[in-house]
Amino acid sequence: MTPEVAEPGQESVWDYPRPAIAEPARRRVRIEHRGVVLADTRDAVRTLETSHPPSYYLPPADILMSALRRSDRTSFCEWKGHAIYYDVEIAGEVFRDVAWSYPTPSAAFMILRDHIAFYAAPFDACLVDGERVSPQPGGFYGGWITADIAGPFKGIPGSRFW
Repeated sequence: MTPEVAEPGQESVWDYPRPAIAEPARRRVRIEHRGVVLADTRDAVRTLETSHPPSYYLPPADILMSALRRSDRTSFCEWKGHAIYYDVEIAGEVFRDVAWSYPTPSAAFMILRDHIAFYAAPFDACLVDGERVSPQPGGFYGGWITADIAGPFKGIPGSRFW
């Protein structure tokens, strides 16, 4: 794997740390679907990990929580801890397990407590500072790709053992 050359104003995901970290995003994050604003915040937290575009975690106060339903799915992250998942229902469409949260994260990730992240692919528009994001490739990870991030990104074919 050869990292892309980061252009001026870009961050390289290959400069992100491992183990991962979480930090305030200081950007406007918005999710829209079928004319409904699912989330809109300037108080997001992003996680950064080598080879991954950032995942954005949003505070419940800035999410249309009536659209979320807790699902039975759970998972475990070696750094963040145990995650719970949510289905999202908007305009009669139900998207299964498209959001997740760490209600009791590890000490290093307490900033994520009760914040909720969303996969970008199912929704009409996921935006960071007005820019429409691309979902992290592969469908497993939840990173959001913007023009100011240089890859290549974990999730592309052949990246399993990066």
